[in-house]
Amino acid sequence: MKYNIKKYDYLIVGAGPFGATFAHEAALRGKRCLVIERRSHLGGNLYTHQENGINVHDYGAHIFHTDKKPVWDYVNQFTEFNGYINQVIANYKGDLYNLPFNMNTFYQMWRVKTPAEAQAKIAEQREAAGITGTPKNLEEQAISLIGTDIYEKLIKGYTEKQWGRKATELPSFIIRRLPTRFTFDNNYFNHRYQGVPVAGYTAIFEKMLNHDLIDVRLETDFFSDKETYLAEFPRIVYTGMIDQFFGYKFGELEYRSVRFESELLATDNAQGNAVINYTDAETPYTRVMEWRHFDQNGDDDVTVLTREYPQDWDCQKEAYYPVNDEKNSTLFKQYRDEAKKYEKVIMGGRLGNYQYYDMDQVFYAALEAVKQEFKQ
Repeated sequence: MKYNIKKYDYLIVGAGPFGATFAHEAALRGKRCLVIERRSHLGGNLYTHQENGINVHDYGAHIFHTDKKPVWDYVNQFTEFNGYINQVIANYKGDLYNLPFNMNTFYQMWRVKTPAEAQAKIAEQREAAGITGTPKNLEEQAISLIGTDIYEKLIKGYTEKQWGRKATELPSFIIRRLPTRFTFDNNYFNHRYQGVPVAGYTAIFEKMLNHDLIDVRLETDFFSDKETYLAEFPRIVYTGMIDQFFGYKFGELEYRSVRFESELLATDNAQGNAVINYTDAETPYTRVMEWRHFDQNGDDDVTVLTREYPQDWDCQKEAYYPVNDEKNSTLFKQYRDEAKKYEKVIMGGRLGNYQYYDMDQVFYAALEAVKQEFKQ
C-alpha cells in the first residue's frame, strides 16, 4: 500500500496509550499522523465496552494509579475519573484474606493484633526458612517480606499460575511491586491519585485521536507491508513487540498471555467485591472481576463476571507480560541495541520496551518521548 509521504509526518503503529498520546501531542504541534492498529478497536489492552450499563474491561482489570500529578492531570483532561480504590480479596481454598499484605491479613492469618506481633512472626518464619542476605529469587524475597505462611497460601500458587514457572525461577523484583503494610489499610496501591474512568477507558482514546491531523486505520497490520512503511514514512512510532519488528533475528523474547471468560448473571452483586484473587494452585484462573463494583454502574439485577486464565504465549495469542528474567533481559538488550540503528523509528510502550509498565508509566514515557522529539 502506497502513501503520500508529504501528507504524513508520522506513522504511529498501535492505538494504545503510548501511540495515542504521541499522536495527540504531535497533532497539537501541527504534525499530521497516520495511526494504524492491528485490532478492530482503539485503546490497546485498555479497551472497554459497555454491557447492560456496565463498563467491562476486555483485557483485564485496569485501575489508574499514580503519584505523578502531571500525568493524572493529563489523563483527566480526556475523561472524568471516579474515586475507586482497589481493595482486593484473596480466596485460598475457601478462606478469605485482605490484600495487599497488611494488618488485616496478618490478623486473619495469625490472629496477631499489633505491628510488633506481626513483625515478630515474619522474622521468626524468615529465620526458620534460613533466608539471609539478598534474596536470590521471588520465593526468598516473598518469605523475607511476609513469612512462610502467607507466601505458601497467598503468593506461591497465584504467582506460579501467573508466570507458568516455579517461584524459585522468577526474579525477586516481581513481588516487590506489592505493598506490605503494618497498618489496617486495604488500599492495594500506595499512590495518591487513583480511579477508573466513569465512561470507560475507550473514551480517552476516542478523544485523543479525534483531531483533524490524525487519521486512524483499524485492522491494519504493520507487518503486512513493513518495508513500504519503513521506506515511505519519515518518522515511525512503533509500539508492538520489539523482537517481531526485527523478525526475531536474535530469537524470540518470552511473554505470558491471558485469556478471559465472562458471564452475565441475574443479580446485582455476585461476589461482593471488584476483584477476588484465587491463590491456590488448583484453581485454573487467577482472579475474578465483577465489573459493576468498579464504578457501581449498571442495570438493575444484572452483573458481569470475568475469570482470568494465565496461559503460555505463542504468536497466535496476545502478548501481555514480558518475562524479565536474566535470559530475556540479555536478549532484549540485543534488540535494543539493534533499534538504535533505526534513527527514524521510536520504540515505545510495554512491548516496544519489553517492560512491565503500569499505565501511568506508559503515559509518562510517551510524554517524555514527545519532549525529546520536539526538544521542549
